Amino acid sequence: MSTPAPRPSVLFVCVHNAGRSQMGAAYLTHLAGDRVEVRSAGSAPADAVNPAVVEAMKEVGIDISAETPKILSVEAVRASDVVITMGCGDACPVFPGKRYLDWQLDDPAGQGVEAVRPVRDAVEQRVRGLLDELGIPVSA
Repeated sequence: MSTPAPRPSVLFVCVHNAGRSQMGAAYLTHLAGDRVEVRSAGSAPADAVNPAVVEAMKEVGIDISAETPKILSVEAVRASDVVITMGCGDACPVFPGKRYLDWQLDDPAGQGVEAVRPVRDAVEQRVRGLLDELGIPVSA
């Protein structure tokens, strides 16, 4: 009997953990289910998730209204196999042996839902590509 492969762990990081990283984490959870451990955090977390981001995700059937921005911790980075940064620059700690991806995406802060939609769709495409690279089938 073969041992199942360990579950990969992915951390999404942006400055406020209120938009891009929340969308990334929500899409990864939605598309991979429990086959991937998902975290998100921010180097300077906001008080709440951007309402336009919540609305844009609701349009595609993903409810993130209960999510709250979290502070980026060294432990979260250390516990993750893949760290995806979205405009947090040098605020993200770097550990040897981790895979880092920097996704250049427009910051939806202060934008309406119309401006958030293209960012949301870009996040979805990148998450699907990441799952493909990790060899994890999409469940949705």
